[in-house]
Amino acid sequence: MNRRSFLAAAAAAAAPLSVMAARSAQAQGVDVQGILNDPEAPTGGNPKGDVTVVAFFDYNCPYCKVAAPVLARVVKEDGRVRLVYKDWPILSEASVYGAQLALAAKRQRQYERAHHALMGITGRRATKEAMLAAVQASGIDMARLQSDLTAGADATLTLLRRNHAQADSLGLQGTPTYLVGPFRTSTLDEAGFRQAIADAREKQAAGQ
Repeated sequence: MNRRSFLAAAAAAAAPLSVMAARSAQAQGVDVQGILNDPEAPTGGNPKGDVTVVAFFDYNCPYCKVAAPVLARVVKEDGRVRLVYKDWPILSEASVYGAQLALAAKRQRQYERAHHALMGITGRRATKEAMLAAVQASGIDMARLQSDLTAGADATLTLLRRNHAQADSLGLQGTPTYLVGPFRTSTLDEAGFRQAIADAREKQAAGQ
């Protein structure tokens, strides 16, 4: 769950990431706008929602897999939450590959389908093969996915570098981590998510 394991996995999957990028982000402080409004980061929920939830996760994180469907349900039922996905693959080389698959699916507007398929894989150490099979079983156009995976490789790694630098600037130690309005939490249960969202709304209404 640390910078070194992430860098090693990404290097094995494609190209080395820059440690200096993360250190630079930390030195300059937190890029709030970059975290909330990165145009390349996938989003879900209500694009005009009054509360933004930012989710940092890894497709091989068992706690992320527990929380993902719960958060999706809360966001859907609430109707006023904007969700920002931050692929932060820090656990394994396969985690990086899973993030690459999901972000390639975004190019055909199928990011969330790929995301939920990957989160639905059982076990703690899904392989690249298992991740590819899960995405394929979700009904995504695989010929286009493979094409987009290749064509968008550099852009995807740039986004993953940026996500990692943002996580580093926030001092995050592992996944999952959620930013709910002004709050940070690793809450996994439905009641916790709903309470954090309600607290964020209350704080915003008070102008704090």
